[in-house]
Amino acid sequence: MTGFEDFSRQAVQLEREIVRWGLVLGIDWSDDAQVAALARDAVAFRPVTHGLPAEPRERARVELFGLAQLMLTVMTESAGEGIHTHGGPAWKAFGRALFEAGRQGGLK
Repeated sequence: MTGFEDFSRQAVQLEREIVRWGLVLGIDWSDDAQVAALARDAVAFRPVTHGLPAEPRERARVELFGLAQLMLTVMTESAGEGIHTHGGPAWKAFGRALFEAGRQGGLK
């Protein structure tokens, strides 16, 4: 029973963090090729250590991949409550690219 969740607020907060970490990585969310490459990396990503990497760019990638998982969780939970939740432009670009990368990689 989640009934008290503010899915829209969560999505806005996640979008803000996605944009923030994207800035660290120099991501142009309107550059389909760049976002597609990031999405392919996210789909293929398997953590090799515990905790966050010390190198800033690698940490930004790990943070961004985690935020994508959180956004998917918020959207799934809200859908289960009959609420349509979506992120902003950065998430929409990344989400589309993740879907396509997963589809091409054989994920369902």
